[in-house]
Amino acid sequence: MEFNDTQAIYLQIADYICEQILLEKWPTEKRIPSVRDLAALMEVNPNTAMRSYDFLQQKEIIYNKRGIGYFASLHAPERIKAYRKERFLETELPEFFRTLYLLDISMEEIQERYDAFVKETYPAT
Repeated sequence: MEFNDTQAIYLQIADYICEQILLEKWPTEKRIPSVRDLAALMEVNPNTAMRSYDFLQQKEIIYNKRGIGYFASLHAPERIKAYRKERFLETELPEFFRTLYLLDISMEEIQERYDAFVKETYPAT
């Protein structure tokens, strides 16, 4: 995974985990990779992976069954969407609006590009 400098690595890994859950690659109430497996997959120190898991446990997105491993919680998709929506609305959307204003980009153009993006990236199966 390519990490960027704008956000802590453990939060970027947490975002990756959330995406896997939202895309149903890691279904709710099913076991997710162990800390060591995730660390190897992300090519990070296991302590960094553990920090991501701790963060997601605090948000009640994942939980630990002692001796068995970590699982995506039943309500993980709703909790992820709520958390990410709040973060987007508070931090990313104001910058997005600023850019739209400065570049004189219309909402119609944004809607057209959004529709094309969804159609191309998430085609109906």
